[in-house]
Amino acid sequence: MAGFPRFRFLAIAVVFHFVYIFSIFDIYFVSPIVTGMRLFEIERPEPIRAPADRLVLFVGDGLRADKAFQSHPEPYPQTDDDLVPRPLAPFLRSKVLEQGTFGVSHTRVPTESRPGHVALIAGLYEDVSSVTTGWKVNPVDFDSLFNRSGHTWSWGSPDILPMFEQGAVPGRVDAFTYAAELEDFSQDATVLDYWVFDHVKELFAEAEKNQTLYNALKEDKVVFFLHLLGLDTTGHSYRPYSKEYLNNLKVVDKGVQEITELIDQFYGDDRTAFVFTADHGMSDWGSHGDGHPDNTRTPLIAWGSGVAKPQLYPGEVAPGHDEYSSDWHLDNVRRHDVAQADVAALMAYLVGVEFPANSVGELPLCFLAADIKEKAEASLVNAQGILEQYRVKEEKKKATELRYSPYRALSSEHGLTPERRVADIRQLIEAGHYEEAIEESAALMKVGLQGLRYLQTYDWLFLRALITVGYLGWITYALTTVIDLHVLHGRVQPSRTLVGSAVFSSVLVALYASFIVSKSPITYYAYAFFPVFFWEEVYARRASLVEGRKQLFGHIKSGGGLASLFFNCAVYVGIIVSLALGYIHREILTGLFVMGAFWPLFYGLSFLRKHTSLSATWFLSCLAMSTFTLLPAIKVEDVNLIMIGGALMVVIGIMYLIFEDFVLADFSPPLKSSSPRNHTSRTLVGIQTGLTILSMIITRSSALSLQAKKGLPPGNQVLGWIVLVASLLMPVAYRLQPNNHYMHRILVIFLTCAPTFVILTISYEGLFYLAFSALLVSWVRLEHVVYKFSSAKVAAGHSTKDQSTTKSETEVKLSEPFRPLTLHDARVALFFFVLLQSAFFSTGNVASVSSFSLESVSRLIPVFDPFSQGAMLVLKLMIPFALISANLGILNKRLGVAPSALFMVVMAISDILTLYFFWVVKDEGSWLEIGSTISHFVIASLLCIFVAALEPVSALFIAGVDVDEKSSTVAKAVKAVTNGTVAETVVEKVNGAVNRLPVADEEKE
Repeated sequence: MAGFPRFRFLAIAVVFHFVYIFSIFDIYFVSPIVTGMRLFEIERPEPIRAPADRLVLFVGDGLRADKAFQSHPEPYPQTDDDLVPRPLAPFLRSKVLEQGTFGVSHTRVPTESRPGHVALIAGLYEDVSSVTTGWKVNPVDFDSLFNRSGHTWSWGSPDILPMFEQGAVPGRVDAFTYAAELEDFSQDATVLDYWVFDHVKELFAEAEKNQTLYNALKEDKVVFFLHLLGLDTTGHSYRPYSKEYLNNLKVVDKGVQEITELIDQFYGDDRTAFVFTADHGMSDWGSHGDGHPDNTRTPLIAWGSGVAKPQLYPGEVAPGHDEYSSDWHLDNVRRHDVAQADVAALMAYLVGVEFPANSVGELPLCFLAADIKEKAEASLVNAQGILEQYRVKEEKKKATELRYSPYRALSSEHGLTPERRVADIRQLIEAGHYEEAIEESAALMKVGLQGLRYLQTYDWLFLRALITVGYLGWITYALTTVIDLHVLHGRVQPSRTLVGSAVFSSVLVALYASFIVSKSPITYYAYAFFPVFFWEEVYARRASLVEGRKQLFGHIKSGGGLASLFFNCAVYVGIIVSLALGYIHREILTGLFVMGAFWPLFYGLSFLRKHTSLSATWFLSCLAMSTFTLLPAIKVEDVNLIMIGGALMVVIGIMYLIFEDFVLADFSPPLKSSSPRNHTSRTLVGIQTGLTILSMIITRSSALSLQAKKGLPPGNQVLGWIVLVASLLMPVAYRLQPNNHYMHRILVIFLTCAPTFVILTISYEGLFYLAFSALLVSWVRLEHVVYKFSSAKVAAGHSTKDQSTTKSETEVKLSEPFRPLTLHDARVALFFFVLLQSAFFSTGNVASVSSFSLESVSRLIPVFDPFSQGAMLVLKLMIPFALISANLGILNKRLGVAPSALFMVVMAISDILTLYFFWVVKDEGSWLEIGSTISHFVIASLLCIFVAALEPVSALFIAGVDVDEKSSTVAKAVKAVTNGTVAETVVEKVNGAVNRLPVADEEKE
């Protein structure tokens, strides 16, 4: 009866949440890219040349600042002297000490290769959503240093170079890339850097024979870009503190030295500027992407023509140093930190080209070997470029706003227009007041960036209010639908009025009209549609809310009962909010599991005596789960832990085969009349257990081979894929002779995913899989006996009252296939919600995109392939959700509620988290905060979609499963007593039927 409304509800939930995920990008992370700006460069008289004729950019992909400057022993020592720490990049260090300027370049999230290179080369920070198109070739048009150059030669990864080649003027950028197959995580990644250095040498060797190439290389405004991916690949495989990573650093330093000497020898004019930096850093566990300081701090070293010499402070600590650089032994050299986008402005100045059109970088004057007048001129040009972006953006905003309010600091009303400010600074330069001109230019850049910020956030208040109303509307609409379908069973029909429809339609028309006038994005129309739709639906079902209130809360008649209700609601919401804090502090889940371990105590000693073994199993499972969120999220590969987890999975399979009758009798001595064993089913369980053993053997062999840097044996890769695919297809074989007992079905699902979890785990995740599975089984069984225990009390209470329900009414209630939801089911939904969160956070912090390790997927896909490897990581992440969906589906059957009922409740309450994270999203502050808040919101929002997807998965997993029929009998009893009193004879018959059924020890009432 509720099939279509349920499907409609799920479809609306999925579409709504997918659309509203993009709201943070429309609000907080609108792309800064605009077109139509004038370009600015320093105007020099004809005899005066740019600081450098050419520029060489080295990018050590994935190089952390501290690793570049610290001292370490030789990675592969051969003598005792090699054990003494020393700088592993001596050439780069010599440039810091003798010839150039150095500092730390601070990146922004997402700390990925594409956004990092865009910031370095184009001077702009793409909106964070660009990471979703991370490996696409130039999905947006932007100007860059390469596009401004006379010509650019580049060497490196096929993932980075093409986007700058195809985004530039045709023929201006040459890109030489190696084959994607060379990015093999199982091999020595230094081959990638050697490839780059060798091909640069080949180009200059070819120039000695090719006059056309020789002449092109001798032109001015030439840029050379060397993208060195070896460090990033090595760091992913071995961690940035490994000997492999440190050895790769030595390779990079030696290669940079050779290329520098080659170029100096080829040109022989000392007119080359060199810049060495990185696109992002790397975490201690070999990944990047979020805003952790290890990911955002990268080295910056510049030397050569036009670059200032080092500022030395003998015998004292130079300015710029802090605790971070205390062990670099560079205390006497001034450290100059910059934002990553500032590097683009620096390179454009050095090579004498226009600043990239969308650049928001501020030229770091401390890096320039120029007189004060030159610095004043350069600073003013830098400010003009930023103000030009403000001018274009303001014109576009004016054209789309009914009542535009300008940024006060740059408005004509205050006589402080950008043109006036630039003219004042020009006068200062002409008057020789260079220091003051530099200060005014710096202040003007700050004002210009603030103006750009003002325009970026112009629509924030309206959009945030609209989105908030939308989420509140969804929560209310979802709860109303649950009441209508699963409490009232559709007895109350919606009631719409002409006035109500006119009001809601008028609101929607007014919003759409304002969007048309302001030429708003199409997503704005969707953002406005959902709040109006949800609240109109709630208004139309107001009668259902009234009737639902009577049925759910009608028994609360005293002040004490009302106070208890409010207290329980506060605790309920408090637990949900605590889960929000659990996204940051995983230990909160530990506290929740410890408290949950004592849950059976609330039902009294009589309950504990009847269900001692089950309560003890629940208690121990909760304590086991509580330990995982105390373990570090940063994991290193531990083959022994992988083997222990796999061995315990095998033990589970063997123990089931030995004690199958005991398990299928619900953990009680089996009855003599038990049906004969299903030998086909037992054989398949044995095969699944064997596949788990085989996965352990393959994983151990592959992991040890990769650790020894012998590569991934091809046979292991083939066998790994065979085991993975075969294990996932095993449930199909059970159709030959199915065993539909719910415990058997749970075991089949457990063993189906066990080989996958063994292959894709790197540490204690296998132990989590065991503890989580045990907890779920205990939860399903305990919820069932708690439900029966409570139902018996309710039935007994009603049996002492006068009959107030007619026989016809009773028959109508008993004819329903599922019982209505009660307030007690809200607790079941909350438990389900907490278990969902624990599936996310027990083995790591997946709210951070840096929490994943590629070591496990390298056992199946050794060559770098972000989509395939990401798919494997997602498969591993989804396994706990497969378990929880199957167990909840079985619980639904045992409790007698509709299959979708508890799923829908969770979908309603989950957006309390989403709304909380929506309001705490940040787009400024520390990069760690920015990255974390984005991840938290997206995951919380996707959680509702996960739950919506879990319902059909649950239905698939439990199709045809059998649960004991006691639950359905009691369910009818509870349905009959809900919102009314059934004839005493009906209750007695129901209870008598229950008592005559055979029950396990822990379920006897």
